[in-house]
Amino acid sequence: MVDYKLLEALATIMECGGFERAGEALGLSQSAISQRIRALEIRLGQPVLVRHPALAPTPAGQRLLNHLQQVRLLERDLATTLPTLETASPRLRIALNADSLATWWAASIGDYCRQAGVLLDLVVEDQDVGLKRLRDGDVAACLCASSQPIAGARCVPLGQMTYLPLATPAYIDRFFFDGLGEAAFRQAPAIVYGPHDQLQHRFLAHCGYHGPFPYHLCPSSEGFVRLARAGLGYGMIPRMQAAAQLAGGELASIAPGQALEVPLYWHFWRHSGNLLAGLTTHLEAVELT
Repeated sequence: MVDYKLLEALATIMECGGFERAGEALGLSQSAISQRIRALEIRLGQPVLVRHPALAPTPAGQRLLNHLQQVRLLERDLATTLPTLETASPRLRIALNADSLATWWAASIGDYCRQAGVLLDLVVEDQDVGLKRLRDGDVAACLCASSQPIAGARCVPLGQMTYLPLATPAYIDRFFFDGLGEAAFRQAPAIVYGPHDQLQHRFLAHCGYHGPFPYHLCPSSEGFVRLARAGLGYGMIPRMQAAAQLAGGELASIAPGQALEVPLYWHFWRHSGNLLAGLTTHLEAVELT
């Protein structure tokens, strides 16, 4: 039999990013948390965590974390049929991209979360790498750009987000007065969300440019727009996020008529109970505009 106290220790370590903070979250000492992991590893006969160079679950640890995610959700279903069974409010740990969180996500899932009484634990990840969180057992579901489901999970297309290369009119006059050319791209600072963000590279490749370019790194969707509005650079911004600035003339496209369409896919474990199934049905009805 699986000792779920040991699995909770493993999951909390991964969610908190370390043994000390996991102990604080569970009301245990760091030594007690370490002992639980050691007991789990002795029972399995193999390690469940890799501690160096970065904390990460082993393949066995991933399978255990995936199992625990599904058990947590199934227990919620059990409580609906057995009201005397005491359970805490369900908490869904979900990985999603920052642009979705800054635009359509909250308004789209608010009603469902209130009706289902669900709490959210959101992990913001770049849309190209969020699926790794699900594979590692760190989240119960993820929203990302990958259309390839992982073993044991389902993948549902939700639509796509439209990105435009935006900057202030003054910035465009300064750097792109002669159009989109190699000289302009080599000099004009861009804004990139993070090291995994490839939208800027895709746009430049679409324009026929594959060389180096200067850029700011800004791992904040709201901060990204603020940098563009301040004239510090141009960047790929969701059309829905910049609608007001576009309408008011504060931002404009450096390449009118050009856009990048980024698909969004919802990934979740197949046998995760009614809560995730209901949320999935709810998300499928959302229109991304």
